Amino acid sequence: MSKIETIGIIGAGQMGGGIAHVSALSGYKVLIYDISPDRIEKGIATISGNMARQVGSGKLDEKVRNDAMGRISTAPAMADLAGADLVIEAATEDETVKRKIYAQLCPQLNPEAILATNTSSISITRLAAQTDRPERFIGIHFMNPVPLMKLVELVRGIATEDQTFEAAKTYV
Repeated sequence: MSKIETIGIIGAGQMGGGIAHVSALSGYKVLIYDISPDRIEKGIATISGNMARQVGSGKLDEKVRNDAMGRISTAPAMADLAGADLVIEAATEDETVKRKIYAQLCPQLNPEAILATNTSSISITRLAAQTDRPERFIGIHFMNPVPLMKLVELVRGIATEDQTFEAAKTYV
């Protein structure tokens, strides 16, 4: 498994935006996908505003903010996530929606890419079974609000490989 450099995020709402925020600040290239360009742009605007507040309160340097924002790009189509090393699905807590996302996403991903979900309530093993990569599937559950909560839960499925767990641990 290669080094994680690019993070794809599915969902530009509160959780996906927060994950993008902290990922970009941690030096990762971030690609954000959602079901409409308007949602993506709104999500990026929220991230920018939240980082601006961090600058205003002295918690973040302006250059660090600008560099982080420069690492965030839109993914207008799910296919634009194809080059991501790790894709984190942060869609609504609806198993049917998540299954549809995985059915569309998996054929487009690099076979070595890790697929993660931010779910807090759905079985990781059950979700992993809906993918073509149960051994490279993991739960990465960020707490809300993501930029303020320094707590992340890693949840293995029954088939999650040790390498996947270690890569996710390194990412968080």
